[in-house]
Amino acid sequence: MALKALRSQRERQLQEKHKTGARYHDRDLVFATTIGTPLDAQNVVNRHFKPLLKDAGLPDIRFHDLRHTCATLLAMQNVNPKIVQDTLGHASLSMTLGIYSHVQAAMKDEAAAAMDSTFS
Repeated sequence: MALKALRSQRERQLQEKHKTGARYHDRDLVFATTIGTPLDAQNVVNRHFKPLLKDAGLPDIRFHDLRHTCATLLAMQNVNPKIVQDTLGHASLSMTLGIYSHVQAAMKDEAAAAMDSTFS
């Protein structure tokens, strides 16, 4: 899914580059403005991220909270914590587990079921 999205982004970018011509500043960025320059983080948050949250009826969160969500979703899928650590680029596993991974009720239910199966 991610590769498909990145390929689609690359195609849009090539179209922008072709349309803009010599004014395009190719810096080999994955995400750039329509003229190839780096995106401004506040513009991305205010013009795109926040409106997407609102349109989807989701709570107003910080962009950085997506990292926490990623770690928690991967943990809920029983992804090895070392893989989650590497994905987030953390130097220590304690950072990943202590700050970025949040326990969900379903995870507690799963742990209780695992304990039950141990004694059944």
